[in-house]
Amino acid sequence: MLRFLTRRILFGLLVLWIIATAVFFLFYIAGPGDPARLFAGRQATEETVAAVRRQLGLDRPLYEQYWDYLTGLFHWPPDLGTSFINQEPVLNTIIHRLPVSISIALGAAVLWLLIGIPIGILAATRPRSVADRSATVIALAGLSMPTFVLGMLLFNFFFYQLTKAGYPIFPANGYVPLLENPFQWARHLLLAWLTLALVFAATYSRLTRGSLLEVLGEDYIRTARSKGLAERTVVFRHGLRSALTPIVTLFGLDLGALLGGTIVTEKIFGLPGLGALAVQSVFTQDLPVIMGTVLVAAFFVVVANIVVDMTYALLDPRVRLT
Repeated sequence: MLRFLTRRILFGLLVLWIIATAVFFLFYIAGPGDPARLFAGRQATEETVAAVRRQLGLDRPLYEQYWDYLTGLFHWPPDLGTSFINQEPVLNTIIHRLPVSISIALGAAVLWLLIGIPIGILAATRPRSVADRSATVIALAGLSMPTFVLGMLLFNFFFYQLTKAGYPIFPANGYVPLLENPFQWARHLLLAWLTLALVFAATYSRLTRGSLLEVLGEDYIRTARSKGLAERTVVFRHGLRSALTPIVTLFGLDLGALLGGTIVTEKIFGLPGLGALAVQSVFTQDLPVIMGTVLVAAFFVVVANIVVDMTYALLDPRVRLT
């Protein structure tokens, strides 16, 4: 187990190095404009731009800039540079926005698992029944509904129409920290959670159904039934554990991506997360912040994949980590 974990961590570090290298060359070499002029501002004189270039080390050889960039990333805490706009460390800006994205991602993930997996189990245990066909219709509707359309529908009804009718149940935008007021925290995030959960739950219900149907046809499941075990025990104790393997894989990828920011959802509901920060940075050409958000998103995806690999052995006894 330890050997496998060490190998996966080293592979994850390799992936992060490749991404960091690609980001460096993309933005600092092939990117639009001069980073020194972007940092100094459009109204800066040539003398000011030259001074900023020396301050940022952009007048040094490329390999020295690249080495400083990498060593800064692998220090603790990481040095992600300084924002061109507010002149503060990028890491501080990301840390300030990160709780919003984490709250959105984890809340939505809990909801879509609670919705999607039970529906998939119901459809798999009753194939070709009314429940199965209804689950298929619900899944297709969810898969066909873009996130921005569903988000706008929920926002229009639950905020605009209810507020117009004199029932301001949900706020228009903003974020309240969990420790400050848990009720207001959930109140500001509930519509965002529902938007993501209803879309993702459709995929998870179909995946759970297909995976569980395949597992329930295995020989060891027939053996368990022939021993007289209750159907509930066969499905949940023996079948579902093995059927969850592809679901865990997809969940790790989805959760890792959402932790890096949910651009559309944050924009609709006015939530100041990493997705909104990335969009804002693109419009203002704040290259260090853009690079920082990309690296943070990549970090979450890599960590999620490592956790998924470790979870395989817990769910399926046939999996051995070597």
